[in-house]
Amino acid sequence: MTDVFDERPERIPNPVRRMRCYFHLVNSYEEIPDDEGIKVSDLEDAKAQALVAIEDIREEAVQVGASWHSWRLEITDTSRRVLASHSLEPMRH
Repeated sequence: MTDVFDERPERIPNPVRRMRCYFHLVNSYEEIPDDEGIKVSDLEDAKAQALVAIEDIREEAVQVGASWHSWRLEITDTSRRVLASHSLEPMRH
């Protein structure tokens, strides 16, 4: 299974430095903000960490019978600029 991120065309400033990214869960009506964030080496590292979090969220949803239909995880920087976005819904083949 290949998960695909919707990327924003902006460049990440100085990817060599560690940066703090936030993983906000959002849909059209509400948001579950990430107030702590994590430090990552670059956007690719943030995406890899996000995919782990998404799989955990999906597994937990299955166990409790919940649905994340129309929700997405947005990776943002400290200024809340969206760097990438990924649906929480499982990919259909």
